[in-house]
Amino acid sequence: MEELVRETLVTLGYLGLFLLLVAETVFPPIPSEVILPLAGFLVSRGHLNPLGAIAVATAGSYTGALVLYLAGRYGGNSLLSRYGRALRLRPETLANANRWFGRWGPLFVLWGRLVPVARSIVSVPAGTFRMPFWQFTLLTLVGSGVWNTALIGSGWLLGEHWERVTGWVERYTTIVLVLAALAAVVALSSLIARRRLRTRERAGAHGDPD
Repeated sequence: MEELVRETLVTLGYLGLFLLLVAETVFPPIPSEVILPLAGFLVSRGHLNPLGAIAVATAGSYTGALVLYLAGRYGGNSLLSRYGRALRLRPETLANANRWFGRWGPLFVLWGRLVPVARSIVSVPAGTFRMPFWQFTLLTLVGSGVWNTALIGSGWLLGEHWERVTGWVERYTTIVLVLAALAAVVALSSLIARRRLRTRERAGAHGDPD
């Protein structure tokens, strides 16, 4: 995979970077933590302009996200359930994404751009729940821009040691997933506690004498 990314970037330059980021967003197995730091390394060698690389990468991320947003908006869950496997979107993954979007809304779209596991998924519920197009566009460009800038900048600063970024991203992803799991447990516990309290209150109300 790394060799393919390298050849694409070296041969096609900005066009290769754009196409790789579109593919990375639509097909999650293509890792942005390899594409972007390597692009940063090419920036450090003068093959790419730093601002140009960030702009092209963000345009590619947005284009890929837009494909998934439109699939969710106009195809709905039925289309995604039928063809989601071609995009590596399993039914349980879509169900989880819908649940998180229902809970956090726009914040989930913005935050998801900063997490490798969620980067591709967040566009789907945004379309399914018909998030306004302007809001989706703004949040996607901001989130993707921050992510792309961080990884391209890291590769630029590290130069020939750009591969270290991959290890950093893996540790960062693990921490984020653990925190998300803890947040889910806390939210579930809070929900159960509130339901028990309401049940007790109703039982107490029915038990009061007239």
